[in-house]
Amino acid sequence: MPSLNFKGKSAVWNHHLSVPYHTLEQDKKKSLKGKNEAENLIIQSDNLLALKALLPQYQSKVKCIYIDPPYNTGNESWVYSDNVSSPTIKEWQGKVVGKTGEDLTRHDKWLCMMTPRLKMLRELLAEDGVIFISIDDNEIHNLRLLMDDVFGADNFIACIIAQLNPRGRTLDRFLAKTYEYVLLYGRNTSVESSINFVEKQGDLLDTYNKQDKKGIYRELELRNRNPVFNRQNRPKLFYPLYINPNDTSVSTVKTKTHTIEALPRNSNNVDGCWTWGKDKAEKQASELVGKQVSTGAWRVYRKDYLENEDGETATTKAKALWLEKEINNENGKEVCNELFGTCPFDFPKSVDLIKKCVLLGSAKDSLVLDSFAGSGTTAHAVMELNKEDGGNRKFILVEMEDYADKVTAERVRRAAKKYEYEEGFTYHTLGQAIDAESLLTGKLPSYKEFAKYVYYLATGKNHPDESKIDEARSLVGKGDGETVYLLYKKDMDALKSLAITLDWAQETHAKDKGKKIVYAPACYLDDETLDQYNITFVSVPYNLFEKTA
Repeated sequence: MPSLNFKGKSAVWNHHLSVPYHTLEQDKKKSLKGKNEAENLIIQSDNLLALKALLPQYQSKVKCIYIDPPYNTGNESWVYSDNVSSPTIKEWQGKVVGKTGEDLTRHDKWLCMMTPRLKMLRELLAEDGVIFISIDDNEIHNLRLLMDDVFGADNFIACIIAQLNPRGRTLDRFLAKTYEYVLLYGRNTSVESSINFVEKQGDLLDTYNKQDKKGIYRELELRNRNPVFNRQNRPKLFYPLYINPNDTSVSTVKTKTHTIEALPRNSNNVDGCWTWGKDKAEKQASELVGKQVSTGAWRVYRKDYLENEDGETATTKAKALWLEKEINNENGKEVCNELFGTCPFDFPKSVDLIKKCVLLGSAKDSLVLDSFAGSGTTAHAVMELNKEDGGNRKFILVEMEDYADKVTAERVRRAAKKYEYEEGFTYHTLGQAIDAESLLTGKLPSYKEFAKYVYYLATGKNHPDESKIDEARSLVGKGDGETVYLLYKKDMDALKSLAITLDWAQETHAKDKGKKIVYAPACYLDDETLDQYNITFVSVPYNLFEKTA
């Protein structure tokens, strides 16, 4: 299978593993009181660091991700700033990425920026989660290959064409493009709930022109019209059906009245196949009807009802061509202008565009993430959908610097007030790093923050119930077949004397005889004694007890 190569790939491919964890510090003054305020997050941070900080709590919990990264047009003035340990990449750090012809490595830089973020986003996605990425012609081909590498080619769902600028872009050479793309991948597309169906609507409804006691329906040919499918590769879908010429009813068996045999023949009279198996055709025979299409030639059709048995409008697969006027960028600008007077963002996406993505990729109680949050349209879309259908979706937004407060969060505050949304949010900034360098210099996290991080390291999972973290007992929580403990105090002097002692081991073992993994600054027991008490010792990277005050 083809793979994408670019300058710096080997240096960034596993860079997300070396990014340190950070705590997230709540800023109550910038937060907004309301429904789900503790679960709706707006984080001011470089998104790579923020995504790593989210992992211990949100790994595999996000149902739908939408991102709108830099398109790398050469006019965006974005700066490569990741701290990658590579001489090549160090040359790029802090420098504005230039235009084609001026910067021969601009595509390499963009791919180096996107790679660790996509890897982290994949870790945050639920097993049935999906990611939508807005992009244009500048990087669509590179992004598709990169996504194949990170998510797997089998998890590609669609490259949606969205008409976001009906008038055409004035800056384009030769042709004024009216479209952009929304690239769609799943974490695991074998999970059926990855993408939702949508209600049948628009011109499609005009085809529902028949009615019986069950309701309004249209007729669809039961024969599979795809020439790739045939008797040879779909043998279970090839079987005879029998039609009663008097009332056009259909049966799976030949009787005195059902005498006309119908087979799924293709237009060139080659054996094809049906779209239903024989068991389904037998159970739903009342929904089948025979039609004479020419002298001696009959075909079988099925009734496709407009409403299901619960009276709800029937659904269908969404299309990969989006032309609705509501999704274009002018609509996004108008809404932003309504909130700010003059929109402080150059190209805000339409609320309706992101609503389409969220409706396709999430349930009413799902978590939605946008790590390139921009003007905050994703949160606006989530709140609007919740108001429309009574949903309880939550959002996490990530944006950098003061922009996160003055534009992203302010957009959400103003939208909540103007449109009477119930939601609130908590505003967070990036706290201290949880790594050896920070800890050795005395930048210590709280016990709870460190415990969540330790649990994630020990189990590879986020903590299932933070209320069960017990600092007094040094108890972090139970993992797969073992219990995780942490001997730790947010106090430099106390850390110098903390260690696994015989007394601690005996007391803990008396209450918990199972396997124990214990994180501590030191251990005063030998390997034989550790084995006796079912303890695996992991040294917390302080070594502070060796230092003098």
